[in-house]
Amino acid sequence: MNKQIFGIECPGCGIQRSISYLLDGNFIDALKIYPAIYTLILLVGFVGASLMFNFKNSFKIKIYLLYLNAGIIIISYIYKMTHLIH
Repeated sequence: MNKQIFGIECPGCGIQRSISYLLDGNFIDALKIYPAIYTLILLVGFVGASLMFNFKNSFKIKIYLLYLNAGIIIISYIYKMTHLIH
């Protein structure tokens, strides 16, 4: 929708297609469409697990994973915008 209205993609563009590719078993295509998909799954999984179990340094791990995801999303967005990958 963002691309249709403003003519440019948002940093989250591609995540739904990436999830669809994952569900279809196309793991490489999922990574190509949205490079942060696997680290996002790791983050969500760790946050969920930390709600059930008490991990040592879980807050630091969550912050690290959050920064890692933000970095991947920002870098891939900049790359996408400068190289016009669709």
